[in-house]
Amino acid sequence: MFTGIIAAVGRISEVKPNEAGVRLTVEVGGLDMSDVALGDSIAIDGACMTVIEFDSRCFVADVSAESLRCTVGLDQPGREVNLEKALRFGDRLGGHLVSGHVDGLGVVRKFEPVGESHELVIEAPRELAAFLAAKGSAVVNGTSLTTNWVRDTANGCEFSINLIPHTIQNTALRHLKVDERVNLEIDLIARYVRRMLEVDPQLAR
Repeated sequence: MFTGIIAAVGRISEVKPNEAGVRLTVEVGGLDMSDVALGDSIAIDGACMTVIEFDSRCFVADVSAESLRCTVGLDQPGREVNLEKALRFGDRLGGHLVSGHVDGLGVVRKFEPVGESHELVIEAPRELAAFLAAKGSAVVNGTSLTTNWVRDTANGCEFSINLIPHTIQNTALRHLKVDERVNLEIDLIARYVRRMLEVDPQLAR
């Protein structure tokens, strides 16, 4: 599990194809690796990956073809990425509960400064629209964010996020561009509520 609070911005320094997908080498930037062990989980732009090699400057992870199909950006050398180590029992939960499993891809429709902050508008696919709500939580490239408004569209929905200067300065979201795809994870609680209502619609009464 993760919190969606980005610990560091790293960089994908090498991508090597293998039989299962690709092997990534990720420079960790300011991420503290002193408590990392082989087999630990680190989220890369919201996708949970297993550490198979590491030192103080970088770590290596294998990314399957299925993970590449469901995410964006993990096969791009030179790309800056958001990094977060897995949550430990007793850690402060500053964002919200995040699984590190990307549920779908969104598309940036607007990314503009508004005063000192930035407004980010993302179009989410139809299969995720029911899980997004105003003043709820969403994960964009591994970052826990609060939605300002949600508007249904023919293809799904659009939702707006206010990015404060701290978020712009300390995450790779600052590089986003209009029409760029992003990794999305829906709120964990919303996922279970939807499933309960599918099994027993009377729970909504």
